[in-house]
Amino acid sequence: MTQSASIVASLCLVLDRQLPTPLFRQLYSGLREAILSGHLEGGTRLPPTRELAEELEVSRNTVVNAFEQLIAEGYLEGKVGAGTYVTSILPEDVFKTNIDVRNASSGVPMSGAAISRWGASLTAKSVVPIRYARNPRAFQPGVPAIDRFPFDLWAKLTARCWRHPARELLSYGDPHGYWPLREAIAGYLKASRGMKCEPEQVIIMAGSQQALDLTARVLLDPGDAMWIEDPGYLGARHVFAGLGVRLVPVEVDKDGLNVEEGIRRCPDVRLAYVTPSHQYPLGVTMSLARRLALLEWATRTGAWVLEDDYDSEYRYEGRPLAALQGLDNTGRVIYMGTFSKVLLPALRLGYLVVPPALVDTFVQARSIADRHSPSLDQMILTEFMNEGHFARHIRRMKHLYVERQAVLIEAARQKLDGLLQIQPSTTGLHVVGWLPPRRDDRLASQHIQCQGVDTPPLSAYHIAPPQRSGLVLGYAGVEPQAIRTAVEHIARALS
Repeated sequence: MTQSASIVASLCLVLDRQLPTPLFRQLYSGLREAILSGHLEGGTRLPPTRELAEELEVSRNTVVNAFEQLIAEGYLEGKVGAGTYVTSILPEDVFKTNIDVRNASSGVPMSGAAISRWGASLTAKSVVPIRYARNPRAFQPGVPAIDRFPFDLWAKLTARCWRHPARELLSYGDPHGYWPLREAIAGYLKASRGMKCEPEQVIIMAGSQQALDLTARVLLDPGDAMWIEDPGYLGARHVFAGLGVRLVPVEVDKDGLNVEEGIRRCPDVRLAYVTPSHQYPLGVTMSLARRLALLEWATRTGAWVLEDDYDSEYRYEGRPLAALQGLDNTGRVIYMGTFSKVLLPALRLGYLVVPPALVDTFVQARSIADRHSPSLDQMILTEFMNEGHFARHIRRMKHLYVERQAVLIEAARQKLDGLLQIQPSTTGLHVVGWLPPRRDDRLASQHIQCQGVDTPPLSAYHIAPPQRSGLVLGYAGVEPQAIRTAVEHIARALS
């Protein structure tokens, strides 16, 4: 027995084939418990998957699935050419430290207080920052040009709606959403995205995060498997992992999600989460062949596809691509959209378009989640769309973002040659900057952050170790002069 295997054997891991719980789930639970209890300390190297499989007398896939889930949830990390390690900062240590600090500052005794393992893991992993900057910095991804929002126009619409509000809008609203807004969204999606949808299929949500959470709860049970893009959107990954879903990372290449790889790795998953129009964070578009293959697989296996269409309005060459949902003839696609990227993040309004067979179930779940979205906000947005302001705002922002991206590309050409390679993008609100080989993007990001600039490392979006390191730069919400200044700070940090 090797030393690494003996370390795991010392934990007394026993897999019981008589239990209904899958073996990979038993191994996952045993390792996670060992990490949380401190028996597996941060920095401990785990044995290779093949070696551990032999030790436990299980298939290698059982060990791989357990490791992948622990990596996805932040308990393990893979290091290229070096193996798999327990993360250096143990979840229970960070959790205890944070609780002690809060306890000391508030003077509130914490004895007997407890939260769930999921809650503890969220504290340890810092999924989202607890403190948000009042003014977003360059180059924080996902932030539109807040400074160019038509505030005066929105204020007039707000005053009009509040001056003579319909009485029914002042009471509890429809969890399905405000009917005129659902009509406006359905008409917009048919015209701009080539979708097959009626207002009855549109459900108004409190942004994309609620849509992700609701979809996971309606369609998946703990332990179910799903495909998730690798690299991919962290907000989605943490929602699904937090609900006990087994994540199957599927590689993204120049044609989008590799459907063949997904089928090869795990063909019988219940759900596939994709960003086909503008993959996050790489920015590629899923090819037609891959789209058709994904739909054929979903139809054949009875799986669902969740299409996250977070910023496809901003396509700078030609018209926006037709949505994957528009190609679906068998009702397997759930479509998700948001107004956070096209209007304001603070608006907190998004929507789902679900197949007719799922509408009643989703509406019931929506009513339980938080009853309904603010009725007056829905009414104001309806007026904004129906009077043509929404379409005009998108046109103005497209021109603005093309200009801001051009400023970034030119500044990078002048200041970042040999340090960071940034290619133009024909869509979206961010670009990826590629670092030279063997550069640590997490370390680079930390150095840049010390200069007052945010550039999340690309490796943070990966589950499997990335083949190439890079940085994600959101340029849409940054003024041209601030872009140039931020690029100078990046050059100083990377030099």
